[in-house]
Amino acid sequence: MRKIRLFIASSLDGYIARTSGEVDWLFTDSDYGYAEFFAQIDTVLMGNKTYQQILGFGEYPYKGKKGFVFSQILQGEKDNNVEFVGGDLKSFINRLRQSSGGDIWLVGGAQIIHYFLKHDLLDELILSIHPIILGDGIPLIARCQIETTLKLKDVKTYDSGLLQVFYDLKI
Repeated sequence: MRKIRLFIASSLDGYIARTSGEVDWLFTDSDYGYAEFFAQIDTVLMGNKTYQQILGFGEYPYKGKKGFVFSQILQGEKDNNVEFVGGDLKSFINRLRQSSGGDIWLVGGAQIIHYFLKHDLLDELILSIHPIILGDGIPLIARCQIETTLKLKDVKTYDSGLLQVFYDLKI
Protein backbone atom coordinates (compact mmCIF):
# COMPACT_ATOMS: atom_id res chain seq x y z
CA MET A 1 0.00 0.00 0.00
CA ARG A 2 1.22 3.48 -0.86
CA LYS A 3 2.16 5.73 2.06
CA ILE A 4 0.69 9.20 2.53
CA ARG A 5 3.36 11.54 3.83
CA LEU A 6 3.09 15.10 5.09
CA PHE A 7 6.33 17.03 4.41
CA ILE A 8 5.76 20.51 5.76
CA ALA A 9 7.39 23.43 7.53
CA SER A 10 6.17 25.34 10.54
CA SER A 11 7.29 28.12 12.80
CA LEU A 12 8.39 27.20 16.31
CA ASP A 13 4.95 28.20 17.55
CA GLY A 14 3.20 25.88 15.09
CA TYR A 15 2.13 28.06 12.15
CA ILE A 16 2.50 26.97 8.52
CA ALA A 17 1.87 30.46 7.12
CA ARG A 18 1.12 33.99 8.17
CA THR A 19 -2.57 34.88 8.55
CA SER A 20 -2.34 36.33 5.01
CA GLY A 21 -1.06 32.98 3.70
CA GLU A 22 2.45 34.34 3.13
CA VAL A 23 5.40 32.00 3.72
CA ASP A 24 8.13 34.61 3.28
CA TRP A 25 9.72 33.49 6.57
CA LEU A 26 10.69 30.04 5.24
CA PHE A 27 14.42 29.38 4.86
CA THR A 28 15.58 29.04 1.25
CA ASP A 29 19.31 28.62 1.89
CA SER A 30 19.17 24.81 1.49
CA ASP A 31 16.65 22.23 0.30
CA TYR A 32 16.57 20.46 3.71
CA GLY A 33 15.96 17.03 2.15
CA TYR A 34 13.24 18.23 -0.22
CA ALA A 35 14.83 16.89 -3.44
CA GLU A 36 15.27 13.42 -1.94
CA PHE A 37 11.70 13.42 -0.63
CA PHE A 38 10.28 14.73 -3.93
CA ALA A 39 11.97 11.89 -5.83
CA GLN A 40 10.09 9.34 -3.68
CA ILE A 41 6.60 10.61 -4.42
CA ASP A 42 4.58 10.54 -7.63
CA THR A 43 1.31 12.03 -6.44
CA VAL A 44 0.46 15.27 -4.62
CA LEU A 45 -2.72 16.03 -2.69
CA MET A 46 -3.80 19.44 -1.45
CA GLY A 47 -6.74 21.61 -0.56
CA ASN A 48 -8.04 24.23 -2.96
CA LYS A 49 -6.79 27.19 -0.86
CA THR A 50 -3.27 25.76 -0.94
CA TYR A 51 -3.52 25.12 -4.68
CA GLN A 52 -4.65 28.68 -5.40
CA GLN A 53 -1.80 30.06 -3.27
CA ILE A 54 0.74 27.87 -5.08
CA LEU A 55 -0.46 29.20 -8.44
CA GLY A 56 0.27 32.70 -7.17
CA PHE A 57 3.97 31.81 -6.69
CA GLY A 58 4.55 31.52 -10.45
CA GLU A 59 5.17 28.27 -12.32
CA TYR A 60 3.43 25.20 -10.89
CA PRO A 61 6.15 23.41 -8.84
CA TYR A 62 4.94 19.80 -9.03
CA LYS A 63 5.08 19.14 -12.77
CA GLY A 64 5.55 15.47 -13.59
CA LYS A 65 3.57 14.39 -10.53
CA LYS A 66 -0.10 13.37 -10.55
CA GLY A 67 -2.02 16.07 -8.70
CA PHE A 68 -5.37 16.08 -6.92
CA VAL A 69 -7.03 19.07 -5.27
CA PHE A 70 -9.86 18.57 -2.81
CA SER A 71 -12.73 20.92 -3.59
CA GLN A 72 -16.49 20.39 -3.34
CA ILE A 73 -17.08 23.37 -5.65
CA LEU A 74 -14.79 22.30 -8.50
CA GLN A 75 -15.12 18.50 -8.24
CA GLY A 76 -14.80 16.77 -11.59
CA GLU A 77 -12.94 19.74 -13.11
CA LYS A 78 -9.37 19.52 -14.43
CA ASP A 79 -6.67 21.93 -15.43
CA ASN A 80 -3.17 21.42 -16.80
CA ASN A 81 -1.80 20.53 -13.37
CA VAL A 82 -4.43 18.77 -11.30
CA GLU A 83 -7.78 17.05 -11.09
CA PHE A 84 -10.34 18.41 -8.61
CA VAL A 85 -11.88 15.81 -6.31
CA GLY A 86 -14.95 16.14 -4.09
CA GLY A 87 -17.61 13.88 -2.69
CA ASP A 88 -16.52 10.88 -0.63
CA LEU A 89 -12.88 11.81 -0.02
CA LYS A 90 -12.14 8.86 2.25
CA SER A 91 -13.13 6.34 -0.47
CA PHE A 92 -11.11 8.25 -3.06
CA ILE A 93 -8.04 8.28 -0.79
CA ASN A 94 -8.35 4.58 0.01
CA ARG A 95 -8.59 3.73 -3.71
CA LEU A 96 -5.56 5.92 -4.41
CA ARG A 97 -3.56 4.18 -1.67
CA GLN A 98 -4.41 0.78 -3.17
CA SER A 99 -3.33 1.80 -6.68
CA SER A 100 0.20 1.22 -7.93
CA GLY A 101 2.76 3.96 -7.65
CA GLY A 102 5.13 5.74 -5.33
CA ASP A 103 4.41 7.54 -2.10
CA ILE A 104 1.78 10.29 -1.90
CA TRP A 105 2.54 13.78 -0.59
CA LEU A 106 -0.11 15.61 1.38
CA VAL A 107 1.02 19.16 0.61
CA GLY A 108 -1.50 20.99 2.84
CA GLY A 109 -3.16 23.14 4.14
CA ALA A 110 -4.51 23.12 7.65
CA GLN A 111 -8.08 21.99 6.83
CA ILE A 112 -7.02 19.03 4.72
CA ILE A 113 -4.35 18.04 7.26
CA HIS A 114 -7.10 18.04 9.91
CA TYR A 115 -9.25 15.79 7.69
CA PHE A 116 -6.42 13.30 7.16
CA LEU A 117 -5.64 13.17 10.90
CA LYS A 118 -9.30 12.85 11.86
CA HIS A 119 -9.77 9.91 9.49
CA ASP A 120 -6.42 8.23 10.28
CA LEU A 121 -5.20 8.57 6.68
CA LEU A 122 -1.69 9.90 7.30
CA ASP A 123 1.28 7.52 7.55
CA GLU A 124 4.25 9.83 8.09
CA LEU A 125 4.92 13.40 9.18
CA ILE A 126 8.16 15.17 8.27
CA LEU A 127 8.12 18.52 10.00
CA SER A 128 10.75 21.20 9.42
CA ILE A 129 10.58 23.53 12.39
CA HIS A 130 12.00 26.96 11.57
CA PRO A 131 13.52 28.90 14.47
CA ILE A 132 11.06 31.76 14.26
CA ILE A 133 8.03 32.66 16.35
CA LEU A 134 5.28 34.22 14.23
CA GLY A 135 2.82 34.84 17.04
CA ASP A 136 -0.16 34.31 14.73
CA GLY A 137 -0.98 32.64 11.47
CA ILE A 138 -2.46 29.51 9.95
CA PRO A 139 -1.88 26.63 12.38
CA LEU A 140 -0.31 23.35 11.32
CA ILE A 141 -3.15 21.51 13.01
CA ALA A 142 -6.48 23.21 13.46
CA ARG A 143 -7.83 23.32 17.01
CA CYS A 144 -9.81 20.14 17.32
CA GLN A 145 -10.51 17.17 19.53
CA ILE A 146 -8.17 14.78 17.74
CA GLU A 147 -5.61 12.85 19.71
CA THR A 148 -2.94 11.12 17.62
CA THR A 149 0.07 9.22 18.88
CA LEU A 150 3.27 9.65 16.88
CA LYS A 151 6.39 7.49 16.88
CA LEU A 152 9.66 9.39 16.46
CA LYS A 153 11.80 7.92 13.66
CA ASP A 154 14.56 10.48 13.22
CA VAL A 155 15.68 14.02 13.98
CA LYS A 156 17.99 16.15 11.85
CA THR A 157 19.49 19.44 12.88
CA TYR A 158 20.93 22.08 10.59
CA ASP A 159 23.39 24.91 11.18
CA SER A 160 20.63 27.38 10.29
CA GLY A 161 18.79 26.33 13.44
CA LEU A 162 16.15 24.39 11.53
CA LEU A 163 15.08 21.17 13.22
CA GLN A 164 13.53 18.41 11.11
CA VAL A 165 11.59 15.66 12.84
CA PHE A 166 10.32 12.45 11.27
CA TYR A 167 7.32 10.66 12.79
CA ASP A 168 5.33 7.54 11.93
CA LEU A 169 1.61 7.82 12.56
CA LYS A 170 0.72 4.18 11.91
CA ILE A 171 2.07 2.49 15.03
